[in-house]
Amino acid sequence: MIALVTGANRGIGHEVARLLAVAGHTVYLTARSAEAAADAPGAIGLPDVRPLRLDVTSEADIAAAARDIDALDVLINNAAITYDTWQRATTADLDVVRQAAETNLYGPWRLTQALLPLLRASGHPRIVNVSSEAASLAGMGGGTPAYSASKAALNALTRMFAAELRSDGILVNAVCPGWVATDMGGPGGRPVEEGAARVVWAATLPDDGPTGGFFRDGRPLSW
Repeated sequence: MIALVTGANRGIGHEVARLLAVAGHTVYLTARSAEAAADAPGAIGLPDVRPLRLDVTSEADIAAAARDIDALDVLINNAAITYDTWQRATTADLDVVRQAAETNLYGPWRLTQALLPLLRASGHPRIVNVSSEAASLAGMGGGTPAYSASKAALNALTRMFAAELRSDGILVNAVCPGWVATDMGGPGGRPVEEGAARVVWAATLPDDGPTGGFFRDGRPLSW
């Protein structure tokens, strides 16, 4: 299996890349800078981890990735920014919201479109969008508006892609890894290994597994 993980130079993405590599998969470990991408595989220490510079907000980077990658089975849209705990919806800086949407929504959208030919050629294609319970409309409040709104939109995109790609056998799901102790999540959360394992679960579903779902710990979440 060949997987591409965005935002994989640290945090959940890095651990997802490590877990997949340990399981014997070839992994494209991507980061926004060439330096970060080149340095990150060393911490994993396995030969089948390939660094790739990929800023998901850059159309040129996405086009280069689609051109340079020969085959792909799993796309994990993990890169995300702006957990804006300092904002409320009624007073939010909409420039911050737009910036979050560029990475959290439009980035995965553009990248998925570009890599669909490779995924359609795979025997067991999977797309995993790393989301958050903060995107659940059932419990949403007025906080973290840029992050929550962009992730809610990513959930909607998950549903649309799943419906359209079902006939191609491509399983598309959104996964909340839970509150994880990372640079973005802050201290006090669950170990990063635990959150990453939930993403790997969706990346390695059997062919008759679910599609178009929103999951945490393998169980459905309310949209």
